[in-house]
Order: sequence, then structure tokens, then C-alpha cells
Amino acid sequence: MNDYNKPLPGLDGLTKEFYDFCKNEELHFQKCTSCGTFRHVPREICAECNSFDWEWVKSSGKGTIYTWVVVNRALHPAFYDASEDAVPMAPVVVEMEEGVRLLSNMVDCPPEALDFDMPVEVCFEAVTDEVTLPRFRRIK
Repeated sequence: MNDYNKPLPGLDGLTKEFYDFCKNEELHFQKCTSCGTFRHVPREICAECNSFDWEWVKSSGKGTIYTWVVVNRALHPAFYDASEDAVPMAPVVVEMEEGVRLLSNMVDCPPEALDFDMPVEVCFEAVTDEVTLPRFRRIK
């Protein structure tokens, strides 16, 4: 697990809180307690009503693929290692049932098998002792 050499999220503030939930294999999003709008990425103020009142709410973990891009050539040194089958890869944007979109990777689906509105569910990958990343797999 400690051999993970790809970029990691910064673990401070609200981002740390988000990844702390992921470390417990739970996906949570902020929900404005004034207007009910979910949001991601974590931030203090609601873009819908400008309220500073919010709470963390556990996600259903289910969504659909909104879009993706196929990366055939690594542009970051951490993705050059062909022995890890780093490319091609297809980062996906998943539209969650809560209405937010989350950028991640699929764990069980090659790029050529992706499809718009494909139903997916979250799974988690502990990549270091401190960081667990949300990933997605197809719902069969």
C-alpha cells in the first residue's frame, strides 16, 4: 500500500473531512441545511443560496457515468510505468443520486466498455495509510 506514487489529495480542512469518511469506506457530501442542495467539492458556502449552514450527509454511493475522457499517453511521471497498466485510462465523471458530480476512476471497466448513463456504485481503494480513494464499479 505504501508504494503508491501517484498524486494524492491535500488533507486539510473540509477536504480532509471528506477523505476521513472515505477512509471509513463511506462517501459523504455536504448538504445545505437552508435550501437542501448537495455540493461537492467541499466548501463553506452554498452556491445556491449563499448560506453557511450545512451538514455532512451519507451518500447512497450510486450514480451514473456522466462523461469520461480516454488518456492514451501519460502526462505525469507517476503514470509512465507501463508495468502498472497506467494507460490507457479513462477518468470518469459520475453524477451521483444526490445530484453532485465526482471525478474518479473505474475499477472493473476498460475504457472501451464505458457508456453514458452506465449505473455505477462507489467502492474504495486504500492507497496509503492515510488516504483511501473513492473509485467506481459497474452495477450489474
